[in-house]
Amino acid sequence: MKRRDNRIYKPMDEEERDLIRSTENDEWIEVREIDKQKKQSREYAEATIRKDKRMNIRISERDLRNLKKRALEEGIPYQTMVSMILHKYLSGRYAERSPQES
Repeated sequence: MKRRDNRIYKPMDEEERDLIRSTENDEWIEVREIDKQKKQSREYAEATIRKDKRMNIRISERDLRNLKKRALEEGIPYQTMVSMILHKYLSGRYAERSPQES
């Protein structure tokens, strides 16, 4: 456990522990052209978040229930999760898992 501002900080999960370890081991590198990177990231985020069209679909009750459960685990609305999944798929960043990984 690390002390931060006179408070004890306890990592929440393995991912957070790995992040702390990597920063303590100086594994991070400085981004070149930080202002350009920030602007590009902001533009990507705005384009992803902007929702200006509506779509209605029908899915099975089971899939909707599982979708809502996963979205709740992630702490986001299920409609947002659907939008994120579609965006990743259409931009080629969605990696399909094999049955062994499920």
